[in-house]
Amino acid sequence: MKKAFAWLEGNKVEYQFHDYKKLGAPAARVEGWIKQVGWAKVLNTRGQTFRGLPASRQQNISPAKAVALCVEFPSAIKRPVLESGKTLLVGFDEKDYAVLIKGR
Repeated sequence: MKKAFAWLEGNKVEYQFHDYKKLGAPAARVEGWIKQVGWAKVLNTRGQTFRGLPASRQQNISPAKAVALCVEFPSAIKRPVLESGKTLLVGFDEKDYAVLIKGR
């Protein structure tokens, strides 16, 4: 998150931050993300939150199950999620962010 914030601020890109770890993530929004980029990109299966779940909750992930997990455990969402129009970036990649601002 720090890298993304620093990059956006350094490139004078205005943004609105929604702390879904504290404020939650609406199911409809998470479902939209998963439809756009796939559950494997949205659900952070390498993070402590996911790894701390019982094996039964970690197995047989479907898009619907991923939405439910992300809504119940917002910390399991990969960060940051950047939405700009129809573009959705999950995770920070400086090259992807640079392409995005060129299109503004």
